[in-house]
Amino acid sequence: MTGFGKAEALFGNKKITVEIRSLNSKQLDLNLRLPAAYRQAEYELRNLISRAAVRGKVDAFVSVETQTVETAARIDSAAFAAYVAQLREAAREAGLDTAAPGWDAAALGCVMRLPDVVASDAAAVTDEELAALIGAAREACERLDAFRAQEGATLIADLERRVDLIEEFKEQVVPFEATRTETVRARILDNLSKLHVDVDTNRLEQEMIFYLEKLDITEEKVRLANHCRYFREVAAEEQAAGRKLGFIAQEMGREINTMGSKANHADIQRLVVRMKDELEKIKEQVLNIL
Repeated sequence: MTGFGKAEALFGNKKITVEIRSLNSKQLDLNLRLPAAYRQAEYELRNLISRAAVRGKVDAFVSVETQTVETAARIDSAAFAAYVAQLREAAREAGLDTAAPGWDAAALGCVMRLPDVVASDAAAVTDEELAALIGAAREACERLDAFRAQEGATLIADLERRVDLIEEFKEQVVPFEATRTETVRARILDNLSKLHVDVDTNRLEQEMIFYLEKLDITEEKVRLANHCRYFREVAAEEQAAGRKLGFIAQEMGREINTMGSKANHADIQRLVVRMKDELEKIKEQVLNIL
């Protein structure tokens, strides 16, 4: 789920930039930061990014740059001129010398503080500008998705390689199974011979068969092979398969653990440990997939 997407849109003398970053998380945690002028588009942006991200810790940033020097405040020339005329008239009536040095500077400071001389002229955001913003966000989402798809392909290839290793280790168990059975049988017979007691041979064989069947791991190997095959199918064909792959990995772990508990053989135990090692790496990597 790690990814990055960035897109820009030009509207008039403005450059709108949308940047999206995502990290791994079980749920969707979206943090959206955008200029106050675009607050009216927040709901639409959140829906757009949420649909693209699905889940993960996502940070989205919207910024806008003005290509030319521009201020939001404007001086009302007509109001300024009217105030200056009134100020000069009042000064003359009061007997003040409006031609004296420093009078213009003092008058300027006075007039600039009067009402309606300086007014805010913040232009409203048009529908066309919002459309440019949404277009940039949509493009950033597409690039985020492409980034994650590329990373996902690499992860899937790594997962499939580890599944192959698990199956290889499973096949390496086969030569030790027959040896293990004979070793267990020989150990039981040797221990009985040391007891120097009469033994019902038929009953012994029945009990021996029952005991050895409990150690048989054929069923676990078959189920593990089915889980491995299903893991590959889901990884190759299904969208947003991360959770499902995690469930399959759990089932694989159950079969491997059962094989270990039934192993009763050092070489089989070593192979089981190697299978568990690969499985743990699979579980860690699956968390990175949607």
